[in-house]
Amino acid sequence: MIKEAMLYEKLDNGKVRCKLCAHRCRIAPGKRGFCAVRENREGVLYTLNYNVVSSEALDPIEKKPLYHFHPGSVVYSLGTIGCNFRCKHCQNWTISQVSIDEANAIEISPEEAVRRAVASGARSIAWTYNEPTIWFEYTYDCARLAKEEGLDTIYVTNGYITPEALETIAPYLDAFRVDIKAFTEKFYKEITSAKLAPVLESAKLAKKLGMHVEVVNLIIPTLNDSETEIREMCMWVNENLGADIPVHFTRFHPYYKLQNICPTHLETLEMAYSIAKEEGMKYVYIGNVPGNGHEHTFCPECGELIIKRGMFGVESYELTDKRTCPRCGTPINVVSDD
Repeated sequence: MIKEAMLYEKLDNGKVRCKLCAHRCRIAPGKRGFCAVRENREGVLYTLNYNVVSSEALDPIEKKPLYHFHPGSVVYSLGTIGCNFRCKHCQNWTISQVSIDEANAIEISPEEAVRRAVASGARSIAWTYNEPTIWFEYTYDCARLAKEEGLDTIYVTNGYITPEALETIAPYLDAFRVDIKAFTEKFYKEITSAKLAPVLESAKLAKKLGMHVEVVNLIIPTLNDSETEIREMCMWVNENLGADIPVHFTRFHPYYKLQNICPTHLETLEMAYSIAKEEGMKYVYIGNVPGNGHEHTFCPECGELIIKRGMFGVESYELTDKRTCPRCGTPINVVSDD
């Protein structure tokens, strides 16, 4: 189903400018934007993937990963086709880099998506697997309906959304799980075909708008694994998002166009963990390494084990109903129904 896009302006000679993501594509008649799912038809911008669903699943919230947003709950997850990045290591490239004209997908209306989420018993609904920003009109409509049904809403995002778009959906968006893929413009240009600065700005804005924010940094050997870069990122997160923002360092596995690079060494992930702690981050995790010991949540003051996690799940939950440490009373940055 096609639908006229939100957030664009008409220019001279039938051209339009999309104002949805930081590429801010200038699109001529008959052409598509960088994401390849927004098309200019005679001076009107249309979204081509409005209700097009490539992926549907019921996931543990920890798989997103979101460790401080309704821990132990289930999230109804949807993905579509396309992306506004060209990550050479994308693990979901079969849906993010495929043409919508050739995609294997189904159609699910916003009403049906929310109905399925409620029927599944999920606590929240997430737009994930590929970039939700390019699915904006659909996610916006879904999010409004989801809030009416008492569901929380989540973007699992690369953060390349414009301030206009983020502010538009903010009243209906609860969590912003953002990838900071590296902390150099060189990496973003060469590996993602994008820029770092807009990602940092959107993360700050999401926090300012009251969303729950968690950061993921996938560490890729030789590309973004230097001690200096990791430290600079941690310092930025602490200064701009806060010391209580959960930071996840995750292990890279060879995918797509980066199959010549080896998986991340555990020692590198441990180094990143230590650096984040040295820079004052209170909640630091290591992902894609089951049983590494850094998947649990501890009180940042007294060290009490607050949330013990197993494989994408919660094994024990000791937080008080006031979301404080049961031993010392320190407030813990966790969103929950308790």
